[in-house]
Amino acid sequence: MSQALEGIHVIDISQVIGVPLAARHLADFGAEVIHIENPEAGDSWRAYQAGFGGMTGVPSPINYNWEAYNRNKKSMALDLSQEEGRDILYRLVAASDVLVTNLRVYEREKFGITYELLHRINPRLIFGSLTGHGQNGPDRDMPAYDHTSAWYRAGLHYLLSLPGIPCAGFRPGFIDTTAAMSLFAAVMLALYVREKTGIGQEVELSLFNIGMYQATFDIAAALATGKDYKEWAKLHDDENDPLVKQRRQAQAEAQVALDRLLDIYGQERLNPTAADYMTKDGRRILLNVLQPDRYWSKICQALGQPDLEHDSRFESHETRLQNHVALYGIMKEAFGSRPLEEWQARLKQAGIPFGVEQKPAEVVNDPQARANDYFVPFDHPTYGRIEVLASPLKMSQTPSSIRMPAPEFSQHTEEILLELGYTWEDLSRFKQRRLIP
Repeated sequence: MSQALEGIHVIDISQVIGVPLAARHLADFGAEVIHIENPEAGDSWRAYQAGFGGMTGVPSPINYNWEAYNRNKKSMALDLSQEEGRDILYRLVAASDVLVTNLRVYEREKFGITYELLHRINPRLIFGSLTGHGQNGPDRDMPAYDHTSAWYRAGLHYLLSLPGIPCAGFRPGFIDTTAAMSLFAAVMLALYVREKTGIGQEVELSLFNIGMYQATFDIAAALATGKDYKEWAKLHDDENDPLVKQRRQAQAEAQVALDRLLDIYGQERLNPTAADYMTKDGRRILLNVLQPDRYWSKICQALGQPDLEHDSRFESHETRLQNHVALYGIMKEAFGSRPLEEWQARLKQAGIPFGVEQKPAEVVNDPQARANDYFVPFDHPTYGRIEVLASPLKMSQTPSSIRMPAPEFSQHTEEILLELGYTWEDLSRFKQRRLIP
């Protein structure tokens, strides 16, 4: 038997994990995937072999990072900044079924890779994209990784922390892989629609939204109540309960030990530009700079310490690795000297990838989430007008919808049986036999 997606042609214009892995899923099932890479540097993920250059992971002569996310593909080097390079891409687009990308919105506009343009070339094309924070809103073009956009901004880091004790860490690409499977599902859904209609469409997801999706339980609670469970539980502690007293004492002791441990982890981190820090007002902020040389000057400017740029200890990636303990100390002190609001402005202005640890109650009021319609209001027959988390799969032609609330127990049993051709006499007999309630 031939493979499920044999004959499907895919163009992959992406880097790192989320979209490359979605394209790899398509390739695993038989699609021909052409991975378009920069002709000078290639996909930046090629350079991040685990265990080398400050990258976390076990060293190996096998570049397992690259193999895991890019098997079954063809590689094509092409300069899309040149008109002739774009002409070549457009010829590929005309003969393809799917294009997937994680370029930011302004980069798509710059390189002529917008859905509107490509749809004119090939109306059957499925255009799949993964953004950091959605295609609308003030932060649509912020650089993003799953650590910054999902773990921190969408609230997962906070939710996986014990009260008063921050989450000790997370593994690379953890949410990227969920985003990849989600994008794969969205592309397959669009291909199914195309089989029925003959028309392609745009499908879009964001890491920020996928992070919320992973936290559906707590986001739903925040939308319904406006409250955060951990803060609510703390307010309902019985101050006279011996177990509450023991827990709080243990938390205080653990906090002291964990603060020391996190400081040691920070000093051990070979790349202090990919680490989290505490601001003056006690908020956690994560930098995730995986291309330190590219961002080093901007980081120094954002820190308000331009002299660091040419400090002999830090002027190259290699010297920063050698002097990472000193650099971590400098950055820790700097972040502790200013409040979060000031750091957000500085880092956004510099274009540095970062995320702020948020609580669910903050996530549901995040302007970026609101600008991208990540929450949907609807009129519930019992509760009145409420908001729920929208589907993270954004389809331009066949969007998801809320057509009915969650059902009451056995609400539709009779309706379904009658549609199957059973009579009311049959239903009465079923009830007598307790086949149905």
